[in-house]
Amino acid sequence: MKTEWDYTTLANAYLKRPDYSDSAIDAMLSIAGIAKGARVCDVGAGVAHLTIMLALRGMHVDAVEPNDAMRANGIKRTEKLKNVVWHEGTGENTGQPAQGFDFVSFGSSFNVCDRPKALKETARLLKPKGWFACMWNHRDLEDPIQARIESIIKERVPKYGYGTRREDQTAVVAESKLFGPVVHVDSSIIHEQAIEECVAAWRSHATLERQAGGKFQEVIHAIEEFLKSLKKDSIEIPYSTNIWVAQLR
Repeated sequence: MKTEWDYTTLANAYLKRPDYSDSAIDAMLSIAGIAKGARVCDVGAGVAHLTIMLALRGMHVDAVEPNDAMRANGIKRTEKLKNVVWHEGTGENTGQPAQGFDFVSFGSSFNVCDRPKALKETARLLKPKGWFACMWNHRDLEDPIQARIESIIKERVPKYGYGTRREDQTAVVAESKLFGPVVHVDSSIIHEQAIEECVAAWRSHATLERQAGGKFQEVIHAIEEFLKSLKKDSIEIPYSTNIWVAQLR
């Protein structure tokens, strides 16, 4: 399925992305009262990072992903999980049944949707009093290594920005008038990653690829050279998992 953001060339690199914080996911599910056996629609499921975390907690997950290459990787990663079913669809048009789900999640995907339209679709999918959540892992940009990487990027892409993925999502959810009060959950997590895998993860960075354009490979090469200059086999990358969760009115 063709969308504005094409992840085809990034799909394999996405396998190297870190998981979300377990404590943040557990807090989110506790707030929403979502337990084993609940029906979840994971929208923009990608290569199944969030899908797997939900499935292993006993939820029945319908994973919706528009990109064929991403979805293929997700299907392969979840082939032994009988409580996961994959579908082609977008955040604005999931193709899933109305009032079929207790919970609708967007793991690092809400920012590439038309958010107001995705919220309307979410409201259609949810059972009465069901719950919505969107989330991202944010690198700690004050960490010295991550600060240097930011400098490398902005030296080559001066107007580089993260768009809506680093914004507080409270306002856009509230403006929809479809949901109750928004609760923000965050939890820190340290992700240890081999240098080669770290570079591979940067190759999956769609926001950077989109803004860097023809300079994307130059940026990735510069990041790779910097990381190799550290003379380490691996580095610790500090993240914060940020989640916004709200109940359907």
